[in-house]
Amino acid sequence: MRTDPSPDAPPGTLPAREHLPVSAAGTAVLDVVIPVHNEEQDLQPCVRRLHEHLTRTFPYAFRITIADNASTDTTPLVAARLTAELPGVGVVRLEQKGRGRALRTVWSASEAPVLAYMDVDLSTDLNALLPLVAPLISGHSDLAIGSRLARSSRVVRGPKRELISRAYNLILRGSLHARFSDAQCGFKAIRGDVARVLLPLVEDGGWFFDTEMLVLAERSGLRIHEVPVDWVDDPDSTVHIVRTAADDLKGVWRIGRALATGSLPLDRLTRPFGDDPRDRELTGVPGGLARQLAGFCVVGVLSTLFYLLLYSGFRQFCGPQCANALALLVSAVANTAANRRLTFGVRGRGGAVRHQAQGLLVFAIGLALTSGSLAALDAAHGHPAHSTELAVLVTANLAATVLRFLLFRAWVFPDQRRPYDAGTGTHSCEGPR
Repeated sequence: MRTDPSPDAPPGTLPAREHLPVSAAGTAVLDVVIPVHNEEQDLQPCVRRLHEHLTRTFPYAFRITIADNASTDTTPLVAARLTAELPGVGVVRLEQKGRGRALRTVWSASEAPVLAYMDVDLSTDLNALLPLVAPLISGHSDLAIGSRLARSSRVVRGPKRELISRAYNLILRGSLHARFSDAQCGFKAIRGDVARVLLPLVEDGGWFFDTEMLVLAERSGLRIHEVPVDWVDDPDSTVHIVRTAADDLKGVWRIGRALATGSLPLDRLTRPFGDDPRDRELTGVPGGLARQLAGFCVVGVLSTLFYLLLYSGFRQFCGPQCANALALLVSAVANTAANRRLTFGVRGRGGAVRHQAQGLLVFAIGLALTSGSLAALDAAHGHPAHSTELAVLVTANLAATVLRFLLFRAWVFPDQRRPYDAGTGTHSCEGPR
């Protein structure tokens, strides 16, 4: 794995994903964490089975870390005995409960380039472990998750858990527009370099940790690989379903509100590796032109419909010039905000006021074009029909739209991927990330 970012890259920028090299003997490539709380019965057979499986099938050096979440039974003694008997097995003791807190603590301290975790009950068949981490080792993906809801997965569990799991994932898709299929399967992996940047942004320390991590990763453009799994429900699971579901819904509300207000610093994660093929500069092809043009057209069509509805509404109580000005003003603010986020990929609140001010100047040009068209129509026909007014406005708006795109691209949201200035610690100018 390449560990030296470009000399022109800002501090903290992650390197391009690459296939992990064959490690030196004894250097762990994979660190599998097993979070436990009062698991004195299951811990020993789980760790021994996992250790035997990895020794027999995993081609790289590995480590198994037991994350003891404030256990009050003999779990610490069992963990200590396993550590003494099995090479590559360690234990970390935490004085507070919480699966997310345990994973954040161990993953943040681990030096292994690939980090994973699984539940102590080993509900997931271990044959899925190598397919889970292989895309991370090869440099193909940033995170990987086991999915019980994939078509080819084979799952044995009761109808209650099945209903809750599917309902929860439907909520995530509807409220947070998540595209991953299974947020809560206790079988996940992440590249170490990604974890070092992503984990500080994840607030939850409990069961919602997985979902929050995946949503932030997906919204930041990181690649999530899904592996179908064979999974058998543990009837003796100590997870409190109702309380966990309530906490998860609170987390969904918190993340949804943060995404809506733009308070999450997702720009730290947006395409941080510098290996997105869409960013490659081609001779004679402006970077991202096709993508930006498509986004601008979609936003433009919606804005035009919104504008026409506003114009028709304002026209009921004021003249055509006043209705046109009001409709353009409202739709221009919405258009600038939508293009800022969707077309030109600018995230967060930085520069939002300046962008809106520049957008209003672009609006003034559009107002001059459309108002001039209305004035010319009125001078030629006196009192034209409403349908004629709309036809003229559509034509004028098409001309204004082309000009608006050029101004947005060249002036309001320019592609300013300038060389990094090591002396000032900034890029030469601010632009979309």
